Amino acid sequence: MTASPSSAPAVHDPETAAPLLSGELLRRLNDRRDGPGWRQLAFHVTVLVTGALLWGAPLAVLPAPVPVALRLTGVLLLGWGLAFGFCAMHECGHRTAFASKGLNDAVAWWAGVLSFYNADFYRRYHQWHHRYTHQPGLDPELEEAPPSSLGAYLLELSGLPWWLGKIRSHLAGLRGDFGARPYIPAEAEETVTRSIRLQFAVYGVLLLASLWHANGALLWFWLLPLAVGQPLLRFVLLAEHGGCSTGCDGLRNTRTTLTLPPLRRLMWQMPFHVEHHLYPSLPFHALAEAHTHLAPRMEHCDRGYLAVHRGFLADPARLALP
Repeated sequence: MTASPSSAPAVHDPETAAPLLSGELLRRLNDRRDGPGWRQLAFHVTVLVTGALLWGAPLAVLPAPVPVALRLTGVLLLGWGLAFGFCAMHECGHRTAFASKGLNDAVAWWAGVLSFYNADFYRRYHQWHHRYTHQPGLDPELEEAPPSSLGAYLLELSGLPWWLGKIRSHLAGLRGDFGARPYIPAEAEETVTRSIRLQFAVYGVLLLASLWHANGALLWFWLLPLAVGQPLLRFVLLAEHGGCSTGCDGLRNTRTTLTLPPLRRLMWQMPFHVEHHLYPSLPFHALAEAHTHLAPRMEHCDRGYLAVHRGFLADPARLALP
C-alpha cells in the first residue's frame, strides 16, 4: 500500500529537498487536537441542519405560503453543506482533523456518504494525488482532462461530468473492479469494495424509507440539494490546480486562494491549498498560520475565486494540460 501523504516529507524543490518551515515550528503546527475538529464539525452540521429546516419547513410545517427567498436560502445551505462534506471527508481522510484515528475515519466515512464519495476509496486515490500532484499521466485527478474551452468549462461547473464519473466509479467499486486504478492496491480491494457496498446499503435503506413514507425525502433532502450544491464545489476545486505548473514543485503546481471566512470555514480551510500540499500532515486549523510563512514564496496566491475564474474565462485554454 502506498505511504500516507501525511507521512511524506514537505519538500518543494526535489533537487535540494529544502524544507520551508523550521522543525520547531512544524512540531507546534502539527499538534493534533480534538477541540478544533469538534468545533469545525459542529459548524458544518449547523449549516446542514439550518438548510434542512429552512428548506423543509415550507414543505412540511408552515401552512401559509413562504417567501421563495427563504426556500432558496434553505436549499442552497443544505446543498452546500452536503457537497462540501467532501472537504470534511478530505481533511479527516488525512487523519489530521482529530487526535483519534478512529474518529477521523468515522467522520470521513459519513461525510463521504453525504457528499456521494467513498472515504476508503478516496483516501487511496488522494494519496496518489499528493504524490504526483498535477502531473499528467500520474495524478489520478487528471484521469479526465480539465476543460480547455468555454463550453467544457461551463459543463464542468454544472457538476454533470462529476455525477457521471462518480456513478461509473461506484458501480465498478460495487463489483470489486479496480482495474486501471493503481492507487487501489490488491490488498486493499476487499476493504474498499466492502466499504462501497456498505455505503450503498445505507442509500438503499434511505430509499426504502423514502418510498415507504411516500415523501420523496431522499430526492428532496439529498439528491436535489446535492445537485444544487455541486456547482460551487466545482467552482472552488477547479482553482486548486487549474492553470498551474505540471511540474513537481509544490510552490508552482498548486494555488492558494484568499477567500471569505465563511467559505473558508465551510471548506475546512482547504483554500490554503499550497500550504496543505507542501505540508499534508498539518491539521486544517494550522494552515492559516503556515500561510503567513509560506505566502511570499508561492507562485499562485490569488485574492478571491472570482479573480481566478476571470482569468479562466479570459483564456479557458489556460486550464489545458501541455
